[in-house]
Amino acid sequence: MANAVQKITLASARDIPFNKLVLSQANVRRLKAGLSIEELAESIARRGLIQSLHVRAVLDAEGKESGMFEVPAGGRRYRALELLVKQKRLNKTAPVPCVLSEANDDILIEEVSLAENIERAPLHPLDQYRAFQAMREKGMSEEAIAAAFFVGVNIVKQRLRLASVSPALLDIYADDGMTLEQLMAFTVSQDHARQQQVWEAIRNGWQKEPYQIRRMLTETSVRASDKRALFVGIEAYEAAGGVVLRDLFQSDDGGWLQDVALLDRLAADKLKSAAEEIAAEGWKWIEVAVSLPYGVAYGLRELLGAAPELTEDERTAMEALQAERDKLENEYETAEELPEEIDRRLGEIETALENFEKRPLHYDPTEVARAGAFVSIAADGALSVDRGYVRPVDELPVTPEGEDASDCEAATAGPEETPAVQRAVITLGGAPAQPEEEEDEGIKPLPDRLLTELTAHRTLALRDAVANNPHIAMTALLHKLVSDNFLHTAGNGCLEANVRHVFFPAQTEELKDCPSAKSIDERRESWGDHIPADDETLWDWLAALDEGSRMALLAHCVSYGVNALFERPNPYGASGVTEHGLKNRMRQADRLARATGLDMVEAGWRPTVGNYLGRVTKARILEAVREGAGDRAAQMLEHLKKGDMAKEAERLLADCNWLPEPLRLDNPDADLLTESPAAADQGEDALPAFLADGGDDDEASEAEDDQSGVLAAE
Repeated sequence: MANAVQKITLASARDIPFNKLVLSQANVRRLKAGLSIEELAESIARRGLIQSLHVRAVLDAEGKESGMFEVPAGGRRYRALELLVKQKRLNKTAPVPCVLSEANDDILIEEVSLAENIERAPLHPLDQYRAFQAMREKGMSEEAIAAAFFVGVNIVKQRLRLASVSPALLDIYADDGMTLEQLMAFTVSQDHARQQQVWEAIRNGWQKEPYQIRRMLTETSVRASDKRALFVGIEAYEAAGGVVLRDLFQSDDGGWLQDVALLDRLAADKLKSAAEEIAAEGWKWIEVAVSLPYGVAYGLRELLGAAPELTEDERTAMEALQAERDKLENEYETAEELPEEIDRRLGEIETALENFEKRPLHYDPTEVARAGAFVSIAADGALSVDRGYVRPVDELPVTPEGEDASDCEAATAGPEETPAVQRAVITLGGAPAQPEEEEDEGIKPLPDRLLTELTAHRTLALRDAVANNPHIAMTALLHKLVSDNFLHTAGNGCLEANVRHVFFPAQTEELKDCPSAKSIDERRESWGDHIPADDETLWDWLAALDEGSRMALLAHCVSYGVNALFERPNPYGASGVTEHGLKNRMRQADRLARATGLDMVEAGWRPTVGNYLGRVTKARILEAVREGAGDRAAQMLEHLKKGDMAKEAERLLADCNWLPEPLRLDNPDADLLTESPAAADQGEDALPAFLADGGDDDEASEAEDDQSGVLAAE
């Protein structure tokens, strides 16, 4: 006959007055951890005692119950109740629910205390997130939930955002199929279908880092720091129905704007509105673009405007601002760090004073009628307006001697014709995204257009370097002049000493905002403020300059003739540059770079998807990563598609100081020449390796840079 299973008996429960309870010295919890006693007391005051205390009777010297009970399990709850009693929010005789075990039980009291703490299963994070969501759906605000659980509102927002991820992904997380960091990355997007699509794409791969998930979810969006977003404004974008993706778990610089088409439309509308206001000033033409290329005003005559006189109120306001600025600077002259409000106020004052200086200049109305303006978006998102440029076709005809220029203009215009004000007609430009094409393995020559764009960066940096080194500029100028007059060498050298401003036929959008371009423009503006417009006055002014100023001005002017651009050589020499001439130009450019100590990394060039990595083959991308970040980094990218590979390569090479061969200071292949058929026919050396056989790529056939996004207005 089978033995009957022995039944267990549970300890009884009873209410014991609080003043009959004492904290047991056998409680194993010694260190403070988790919720504070104060917060637990507030929780008990709000929700009551959710979990009973475990107690045992205290025996006297004779082994009899003394009427007091010690608490081996539930010490923090006891202390929280004790705090409520001290605060007179709980009566000291209030009954406390307790589980009472036998005083002479065989189980040690320390065992009970330890088991009560270590057998408690922590709540799964997903259960907490879903509980927050349920409370939110039943009407509790995020602030109320935060107050109820003594956490910050942002913590509640984060938990609610996690609970809003696709249910399919939440189930995977619940089964430990992904990490909490990966789940957090999916909260960037609210599109459940896209979240699941990204997970399917990466779940079986090795690259499942949170940054990769965020990048894939935001690859079709625009950063809130983009100049278009800054120009339009997040509030205006959202008011128009745009969605902003936010990352509540990491700094996201304002998030990502999901609807790029809407952002472009809003930017175009705002630019058009600004252009119409400027056109009302009487300009003949307005050229508008999100980004204008560097050198857009090349070949145009710039009008000389006069600064408008300050009104009495404006002068008073400006003087008050200057006085306030001086006072604050004197008060905090010895402070190591300015108080936040003082720093903010000084910034406001500087902005207000700059606005006085940036007021539009006044121009001759007759000149305005034949001139125009450029309107674009600056790098910081501000509206950029550059007024007062006359195109060659709009210049007045040459006036015969003895005839009045105004009569000639009137005869040309007609008896009743007056200068017409034309409003800006804004059209959006830009090329559609090209599908990624399969490409042959191996390293192909760089396309001609890419070479021209890269060498445009180098040419601009060389100009800046030459302009900052008058001695080198003078040497280069003398070398060119002596070569032309005594050695009778052919043209196509690096320095065109007439001096002719060499324009870039191809350039990336970032060129005009690079440090070299800004340095050259600032230098030109500093000289332009002093150079007289009259020919005779200009001669006298130049003659009176000190030697240092003359050399600096000479260096600046000489620098505009620097031409280190790649051009497709013409083997027949009928027009353009010959293969020998191109080799000579590049060799001289290298010499100038070494002489000036030019470093394209210090000049601000970094490899990006737009300026290099997205324009070359996968083999060249891997070669760049291998050279800049190492073999292991290159191996990590080998399985990616070209678009993803280019983006990851940009991240890996951001701080590696890597440069493509055409931009390196010392080109080891510059003199390692191979024989080409054209060179063999002419008895000339072939081009360096990085210049040879380029031009068969699709990118080389592009007629113009569609990325400029120019909006024309005529």
